[in-house]
Amino acid sequence: MLKKVDPVERILLRHKKISEKVLQEVKTNNLHSHNFLGKTLVDHGYIHTQTLLETLSAELHLPYVKKNQFPKSGLPVEGLSISDTFLREKIILPLQLKDDTLIVAVFDPFDQYTIEDLKVSLGKNIRVVLSSEQDILESIEAHYGEGGSSAMDRMVGDINDDDLHGLDSLDESTEHIRDMASEAPVIKLVNHIISEAIESRASDIHLEPFDDELLLRYRIDGILHEFDPPPKRLSSAITTRIKIMAKMDISERRLPQDGRIKLKILGKDIDMRVSTLPTLYGESVVMRILDRGSLVLDLSKMGFPKKILKQLEELIRKPYGKILVTGPTGSGKTTTLYAALSQINTPDKKIITIEDPVEYQMRGINQIHVKSKIGLDFAGGLRSIVRQDPDVIMVGEIRDPETADISIQAALTGHLVFSTVHTNDAAGAITRLLDMGIENFLISSALLGVLAQRLVRVICPNCKEESSLTPILRAEMGQLGKEDIKVYRGKGCKACSNTGFKGRCGIYELLVIDDDIRELVLKKSTSQAIGDQARQTGMRTLREDGWDKVAKGITTVEEILRVTLSDRN
Repeated sequence: MLKKVDPVERILLRHKKISEKVLQEVKTNNLHSHNFLGKTLVDHGYIHTQTLLETLSAELHLPYVKKNQFPKSGLPVEGLSISDTFLREKIILPLQLKDDTLIVAVFDPFDQYTIEDLKVSLGKNIRVVLSSEQDILESIEAHYGEGGSSAMDRMVGDINDDDLHGLDSLDESTEHIRDMASEAPVIKLVNHIISEAIESRASDIHLEPFDDELLLRYRIDGILHEFDPPPKRLSSAITTRIKIMAKMDISERRLPQDGRIKLKILGKDIDMRVSTLPTLYGESVVMRILDRGSLVLDLSKMGFPKKILKQLEELIRKPYGKILVTGPTGSGKTTTLYAALSQINTPDKKIITIEDPVEYQMRGINQIHVKSKIGLDFAGGLRSIVRQDPDVIMVGEIRDPETADISIQAALTGHLVFSTVHTNDAAGAITRLLDMGIENFLISSALLGVLAQRLVRVICPNCKEESSLTPILRAEMGQLGKEDIKVYRGKGCKACSNTGFKGRCGIYELLVIDDDIRELVLKKSTSQAIGDQARQTGMRTLREDGWDKVAKGITTVEEILRVTLSDRN
């Protein structure tokens, strides 16, 4: 049990890193069997290691050292009578020997007995710095060369196979499943998977069970990358732990489920949207990471060309009408809409959104989450929204003719309506509305503009180098009016995980509905004819904007080819 006055308890409470409720939970469930309360809190997911050590560092005035800051020359253990067993057991690591002073990294700075023992047995002065349990143990393994086990391997090794017996059986008692998933090793393993994803700048975590393996993939800058996975035998334990965190039904493994997790990791407030799907070999889990701290809600910082930005800002300040944003899933449509709403979110405007799901909560905006199971769909919700006297309405997606019709009617009756639709280009959104049965004269009257967009990866600035360009592509890029175009690529380095890219930016195509376009809409012209007319009056296509960003050294030729179609197609 906890000591009456535990120094870690006192420090964390004073800095508001844990609550009295958490401590009571630890005591009630008799979780604390270690000398160091910090380890108990980390192991059971109540606090992140970095938060713990940063707080202790500030309070105790001890440096917090990470693995990449350890001396490159190796550990000063030669000539010191310290066994690797002792180092592992006490979670300490000798870093540097300066004259008669040995600098050691510790996870528990309150273990004075071990520090005094070292001082007496080695005849050295001991200077303490703080480091994480994972960094210390990884360095010990690397130095002593016993298997070179990774953090994942060590966590997996802590899980008893006997506890996993029957976990994949649908008939297994819910209590046994819950108990297994609530054990510290499983909690640490799931926390490690999430932390690694956030450190890798991933937007999604994919856990996919197959016949003889469990795949772990992170989507980084829009592309999936495989990472070192846990063994297949832990699939059910990991999935159950995630479902507990997301407040899902752990006994239901035959139907898809959705949930949400809120947590603080690496000093960031993270929302995670969780989806489970039953497959042939178990439940597939996808966690969408919604990092509120990294959300850019400034149109001027999203890569818009000056002309398009000016036109878009004029459109979103219109008193009524409909503005569409189009593109495939994952092209940043919702973020663009949030940024637009943020710019016009003033006290004199009532803004209501209906989304599936609500990804980010915005102050001053009424946001509705679609609940199809109880009949709250886009069309039904939109009817109710109109009766709430809004100035601005945002509909997450136009999926059916009824939603399209109601949103058009709302735009014609004095509301500014934003929405998204899935088409390849801006002109295609008009023909999509026509295909849904919306009358051409209603579209021409209500529609203000259509913004098409894609996301391309940005070349890593740390390993950027000049690249070559084929004659065919050079000729195609010649439309920019630049004779000597230099192109670049990322060589790959540690900063970008050897991908050559770091971050993403948008490429855009804005179709403003003018009199000429309205006339073509009334004639039910093809999207090709509408696009050609728009280009004659100055519209830049997605690919043209992409080539411009290639010429500026922002992205690569391959990225533009990956996300756009040729303007000649």
